[in-house]
Amino acid sequence: MSYHVLGGTKAPVWMWADPATVESQALDQLRNIASLPWTHGVRVMPDVHLGKGATVGSVIAMADAVAPAAVGVDIGCGMTAVRTSLTAEDLPDDLRKLRTAIEKNIPVGFNAHKNPVDPNRLRDKHGKLLVRSRGWTDFWKRFDGLRGGVEKLRTRAQSQLGSLGGGNHFLELCVEQDGADAGRVWLMLHSGSRNIGKELAERHMSVARKLPHNADLPDRDLAVFLAGSAEMDAYRNDLFWAQDYARRNRDVMMALFQIAVAGALPRVAFDEPISCHHNYVARERIDDVEMLVTRKGAIRAGAGDLGIIPGSMGTGSYIVRGLGSLDSYESASHGAGRRMSRNAARRAFTTDDLAEQTAGVECRKDRGVVDEIPGAYKDIEEVISAQRDLVEVVARIKQVICVKG
Repeated sequence: MSYHVLGGTKAPVWMWADPATVESQALDQLRNIASLPWTHGVRVMPDVHLGKGATVGSVIAMADAVAPAAVGVDIGCGMTAVRTSLTAEDLPDDLRKLRTAIEKNIPVGFNAHKNPVDPNRLRDKHGKLLVRSRGWTDFWKRFDGLRGGVEKLRTRAQSQLGSLGGGNHFLELCVEQDGADAGRVWLMLHSGSRNIGKELAERHMSVARKLPHNADLPDRDLAVFLAGSAEMDAYRNDLFWAQDYARRNRDVMMALFQIAVAGALPRVAFDEPISCHHNYVARERIDDVEMLVTRKGAIRAGAGDLGIIPGSMGTGSYIVRGLGSLDSYESASHGAGRRMSRNAARRAFTTDDLAEQTAGVECRKDRGVVDEIPGAYKDIEEVISAQRDLVEVVARIKQVICVKG
């Protein structure tokens, strides 16, 4: 058996991490979510760590209920990666100019585009549309049906589409490390639903906390909506729109990324993107019963599903293929996972440490990103090794450019 069973829980909690290595607060969170009467089971990935309400790296199957905090405020956050025709030998010796071109195309941090991006104008040199998402008119019409009281945020949401955000979000240009395709260049990014997702999530969490059936919960952040209620209908309406926004945001951003790279290296061609959410809800069949499955810091790893498991800004990442493990609810980790909080990282590390740990990577090396230093994260090699029964490795890639917000 490759997983550990967490003791003292009402619903079964199976962990692809040794409970002895997980902070006690995170274990308490897992026991709390497993104690809810609607929880069928919890699966815990090897990148597990403390989160708000629900633990990051958890997969929660509920019968006719969903906890907004188990999704988190960055609804639909996830990854996209594209393999290119370039090899490492095609890259310029000085990567700063290329990093600057990427940052010019894609706003980072709290910034947004001055004018909303028209996805239909994002085309390659042959005129081929780079954005896979379709149905843009209908998508924005659905904004008018959002029920979280965010009507005034439409303009901001439109301007932030195709922007990165801050925190652990990033854009990377990577080089494949092993095998027949060693040296191939990849583009990869990590982002979600920006401010609009956060606003919707927080509004619905506030509503959930006030519902009578949530009065005696062990943690107020575990408040749930129940199937058949108006509150659940409103949340799912907004949730699925925000998940769509996050996917479209990554589509537009990747197109802008491709255009920046093609501007510097015109002979480049791009493969089809690989994309996956890792903060989201889906209706799935678990143990032969229809459930609402929430993945917070976890990807779907059904048989044949391609996924992306990033490390940190200096250690590289993995492209993986799911093995369809029913034990894990067909899930795998979403990354390396933090081993220390942002504040702890700022206390423990200096900019000299950051420069040392990101040597060879064209990236920010200032105090503003010390909390994202590789030393603040778990060992990605150990995380991958702990889930060999959940995914198989397709490619190991290492960044040479990293853009942070």
